[in-house]
Amino acid sequence: MKRRTLLKASMAIPFSGLVAPIGLLQAGNHSAPMAFATGGSKKMLYDVRQRPQALLWHGKVYIGYKGHGTKPSKNPRNVAPTHASLVAYDPKTRTFSSPITFGDQTSDHHDCPVLWVDKENHLHFLYKCHNEPGIHLVCKQPGTMGASEKDWNTLPDISEKVSYPTMFALPGDRHLVYFREAGHSSSWSYRITADSGRTWTGPENSVTNLDIYNHPEWSSYQAKILSPDKKTLYVVFTDYDDVKSNDPERLYNPRYDMPVRNEWKYNLSLLKVNVDSHEVKNDAGEVMKTPLDIETVREKCQIWDTDWRGAGVPPALCLDGNGYPSALHVLSEDDLETHYYYYVRKVGDEWLKTRITASNHQWNSTYLKRDPDGKLHAYLVVGEGYMDKPGVNYTHGGGRIEHWVSKDGGDSWKLKREITPDPTVYPGWAFNNVHPVVRPDGSIVDGMLIFYGWLDGTKPDGVAFLLDESATS
Repeated sequence: MKRRTLLKASMAIPFSGLVAPIGLLQAGNHSAPMAFATGGSKKMLYDVRQRPQALLWHGKVYIGYKGHGTKPSKNPRNVAPTHASLVAYDPKTRTFSSPITFGDQTSDHHDCPVLWVDKENHLHFLYKCHNEPGIHLVCKQPGTMGASEKDWNTLPDISEKVSYPTMFALPGDRHLVYFREAGHSSSWSYRITADSGRTWTGPENSVTNLDIYNHPEWSSYQAKILSPDKKTLYVVFTDYDDVKSNDPERLYNPRYDMPVRNEWKYNLSLLKVNVDSHEVKNDAGEVMKTPLDIETVREKCQIWDTDWRGAGVPPALCLDGNGYPSALHVLSEDDLETHYYYYVRKVGDEWLKTRITASNHQWNSTYLKRDPDGKLHAYLVVGEGYMDKPGVNYTHGGGRIEHWVSKDGGDSWKLKREITPDPTVYPGWAFNNVHPVVRPDGSIVDGMLIFYGWLDGTKPDGVAFLLDESATS
């Protein structure tokens, strides 16, 4: 192991420096992103660690987000107070409903919701997940989101503590949620329900717990994707030393010859989790004893030694033509302010990496998909120079959004277009956290994606967008 030395409908949004009703920005052609929510704090739509937030269900798209609500503020400091919220979009009319807001206002961006639909056709809404159980709600009536929070019931907790939940539909009308079980250096694991979220079961041991066995505070950020037969959960993750003391000796990076912040994540590792037997294997097919610690991960599970080049956010994943995971990863280069996006895929027994284009931040969260014709599509956040504007809204990156395409399995890439909202409407804005709209079974809806943007570095001024170029509208 390489070691350191040791909406209400009346909501308004900016329009060319003035204010225009949100309804005015819903019209337009199919290539124009539509604004659907305002007043969002940092990560009003979350990054790749937390999914899904947008479901196409019964002909409408239901989107969970953190934004302005309809309730009075209970935050005495007014620090980016927002509500977990839910809105419905009708592709036929290209219009959005008024939002439903849940719970009290909070300033924690981790409170962003995820959505899923159970076997009885009820919509579920899980939010406020940050080192606590979270709040798990189910709509009382099937096939709808209701009209207010009163139309929802509270379900039992999934686990004692939940962070970064990602939901997956499994065969047999079951659902799996993969999550971090406590703080930064805690374990990652999963729970499965067969009764629509009333009870949950899981493996005897967690999947990873990197800081056990005399390696305190080692941590990871993890991305997940299901195999085509939905029997294997692929987990691809980075690792890092989350030393809270900021000990310069532990945080020394030999590549850059200096101590770095404890947010820098290194390497990529891969695990294959059998969701029925709970058996965990590495890329080579070797059965792993769980929970895995940092020593074992580095020795047995690593698919890319990044040689002390670092990232913030974990990679976006898609399945290749063989149903195996490939990754879109952002990584630092010759210095900590120069970054590039890489497409990472397995060819034979080798993991190949192809540089696509430059990124302006280590926390830009992207979207990767493979279409039915085999073409790869990467939605990338880019900008001129490193994103270092002051304010909490910029600490996790942001820039323009570009759509890149590969027709040769990822060996080469070309810029196809930019999908950033009109700069005359949003001058100087930054955008981030691109992700798809999916169906309840987890399949991707072609031509639909969501992201968010902001202007001010300190205010809750985020705006969420939906791009609808699908055949459903």
